[in-house]
Amino acid sequence: MSIIISAPDAFRQSVEAASGGVNTVLYDDRGYPSIMCVVPRFNIEDIDPALGSGVHPAFTIDGAQKSEIMVGKFQATIHDDRALSLPGQDPAASIDFDTADQRCADKGPGWHMMTNAEWSAVALWCWKNGFMPRGNTDYGRDYDQTYETGRRQDGGDPGDTNGAARTLTGSGPASWYHDNSPAGIADLTGNVWEWVRGLRLVGGEIQIIADNNAAATDADHSDASTLWQAILQDGSLVAPGTTDTLKWDATGADGTGSPILNTSVTSQSDGSNSASEMYKDLTAEAGVTVPDIAKVLGLFPHAVDMTRGRFYMRNEGERLPRRGGDWSSGSFAGVFALGLHNPRSSASSLIGFRPAFAI
Repeated sequence: MSIIISAPDAFRQSVEAASGGVNTVLYDDRGYPSIMCVVPRFNIEDIDPALGSGVHPAFTIDGAQKSEIMVGKFQATIHDDRALSLPGQDPAASIDFDTADQRCADKGPGWHMMTNAEWSAVALWCWKNGFMPRGNTDYGRDYDQTYETGRRQDGGDPGDTNGAARTLTGSGPASWYHDNSPAGIADLTGNVWEWVRGLRLVGGEIQIIADNNAAATDADHSDASTLWQAILQDGSLVAPGTTDTLKWDATGADGTGSPILNTSVTSQSDGSNSASEMYKDLTAEAGVTVPDIAKVLGLFPHAVDMTRGRFYMRNEGERLPRRGGDWSSGSFAGVFALGLHNPRSSASSLIGFRPAFAI
């Protein structure tokens, strides 16, 4: 059972004091600490009234509104089969979706791998506040501001294309944190892609787990889970396979070219082909209405200045989401970067994850 978060603790008190209360320390079932960033609840209209109104989905779990969620300040490292959020670590990588998910769930009630709803809330907050965090997107440095560097775990020089150029968690400058301060969430842009829960593609059909129910301790994320729902053009959620649900189609042959939001798939991948486009440039098929929920969940842009992020998709089979980009992504990395082209079994030195907590 997780330690009560209000219990006095010298480490926790020092972290909270240093960050002005933006960060705290939580302990898992084995007493291991993780530094977390507190994200207070906000409404959709706080981001943009054009997106609708009401609490952002990230703050509703199983029908109950939460005053805050807690996101791992750092990309996960693994100790004793537990995912930890700590500075100065080589982020865990080469881990498939289900294993990463389990390393978070095993920490105890409330712990989970970061969800897509939570990621989208942070990304929209960044956009609203006019700051797109940079990061390790060019082998230990930012591709644009190349003087911004982190400490590579392999000891290599920034920009050296040899080796695995992951940087130690939180070792970059303030601009690599989501709020442009050391109290923010580190490395959301680049370093390693991050698996997230609560979203997938199946044969091109977009499927989600409603609200932030994906954060619930017992939420079933298996292929056969009954929690998965598809989305209609009016934003309502329906059973997968319902006629005219939103799907990712492609403008080229055999699932190539640019992705295009549609209600049918006319160009399907053979399992190897994929389509991609900068997130800000995604479009919908003529006559297809894009519901607000797709924009609120970071699946479709609502503004043209949502820079730093590319969208990838493969509309064949089940595809699980990863966010943010990696150390070699260059301008394609960013808080709006989304990959929906990998099966849950994928394991790569470019893919990691991040723990979160909500109860």
